[in-house]
Amino acid sequence: MTSHLLLFGLLVAGCSVAFASDPSPLQDFCVADEIDENSTVFVNGLVCKEARFVQADDFFYSGLQLMGNTSNAVGSAVTPVTVAELPGLNTLGISMARIDFAPQGINPPHTHPRATEILTVMEGRILVGFVTSNPENRLITKLLQKGDVFVFPEGLIHFQKNVGNGYAVAIAALSSQNPGVITIANVVFGSNPDIAADILAKAFQVDVNVVYQIQSKF
Repeated sequence: MTSHLLLFGLLVAGCSVAFASDPSPLQDFCVADEIDENSTVFVNGLVCKEARFVQADDFFYSGLQLMGNTSNAVGSAVTPVTVAELPGLNTLGISMARIDFAPQGINPPHTHPRATEILTVMEGRILVGFVTSNPENRLITKLLQKGDVFVFPEGLIHFQKNVGNGYAVAIAALSSQNPGVITIANVVFGSNPDIAADILAKAFQVDVNVVYQIQSKF
């Protein structure tokens, strides 16, 4: 009997870990307070503001109606609304972003280490895709029209491209107050300090001078 209970307990614990994302709140809200850089207190999230000081503006953000500046190398702009911009999101396990695309602009391959993303196309035609993990590395891709919705599983590398001749807009919702973003090209070729060129040359099976050339762009 004891062994059965132990097995059941291990299964429950395993399931709780498997289904966990951001932890569920234990109170109505926990508005993020300003962080003292000299504080020695660390929490998984942000420290709560005293409830009696909480105001409506702590739950409010304005600006997603504004187009982002897409005049850059990739032709896109992301306007995030995470706990950093909206303190009331603290502990609620959700955030969002607006993504603007110039014609033929891309949101380059990237991953969110702490969140699943669900994307809704508001304007334009956007090619989206993600790649499954090793060893299959299967590309799953689809062309989206206005009003279409697509989901990117947590942690998987994904991308978007505006395939139209006009500007495109999408709204993304993410299952974390702080989903994080790792842009593959930036972290591989723009790390600080650089990853040794001979390592990248062997990994990508190219000449080391090709690596130096790419690193110079980041």
